[in-house]
Amino acid sequence: MIAVQDISVEYAGGVTALRNVTLEFRKREFTVLLGLSGAGKSTLLRTFNLLTRPTRGKILVDGIGELCPGRLLRNHRRHTAMVFQQHQLIARQNTLENVLLGRIGAHGWGRTLFPFPHADRILALQCLERVGLLDKALERVGNLSGGQQQRVGIARALAQKPGLLLADEPVASLDPSTGDQVMSLIRDIAREDSIPVIVSLHQIELARRFADRVIGLSGGAVVFDGPCGDLSDQVLDRIYRTPHERTTAKKAEIPRPFSHASEKIQIELETIL
Repeated sequence: MIAVQDISVEYAGGVTALRNVTLEFRKREFTVLLGLSGAGKSTLLRTFNLLTRPTRGKILVDGIGELCPGRLLRNHRRHTAMVFQQHQLIARQNTLENVLLGRIGAHGWGRTLFPFPHADRILALQCLERVGLLDKALERVGNLSGGQQQRVGIARALAQKPGLLLADEPVASLDPSTGDQVMSLIRDIAREDSIPVIVSLHQIELARRFADRVIGLSGGAVVFDGPCGDLSDQVLDRIYRTPHERTTAKKAEIPRPFSHASEKIQIELETIL
């Protein structure tokens, strides 16, 4: 379990990325973060391993307590895997070598100077089999399709033996069919490995089909937290309208003075003419 308590993130110049966010994430739960670009989705993801440090508030992790810089943070990061939009793979290396990089946290960077242990190589092959790419183990990553490269990134994340999986827009650059495959794979990881999986997305349809829980962010604040079945048009309006647009819309709903009188004048003019 991981939880954030009343966290805010503020940058120089008075820019607020997150506002008083309190959330808890449970095992086997596949959570999707929805919102406009700049709503705070990526910032929230990065706070879970302190890549972005909150200005205020706490991050709490089972077995660790409050997350703070130091040895316990390094251990937490070792077991927190990340899947990126742009894959972050080494194109000139083969698929197996890229997946083995997920084991560096268990050994240290010095391990890259020597062959990985046999047990790690077996684990990496098992991860590739799990994402359907065992037959591509010795193929150069640069020769793979975008969807295959994303699955290599997922296999690398699995090689960490994570207790938490984060994914930042993992299907943004993929076609719809490949995106469905990747989302299905990530959802299965949450259930089969019994870990929390938190994914940021733009695609409402994918959230509805795959998420157990949806968290809507707008202007750095949580405006919705619930099951995907509750994503009504009103909820989506709260998520995808900016605070300025919501204020403007409310003003537009206020009856304009003299509107009734103007209608009467128009009727009179039509009668006269």
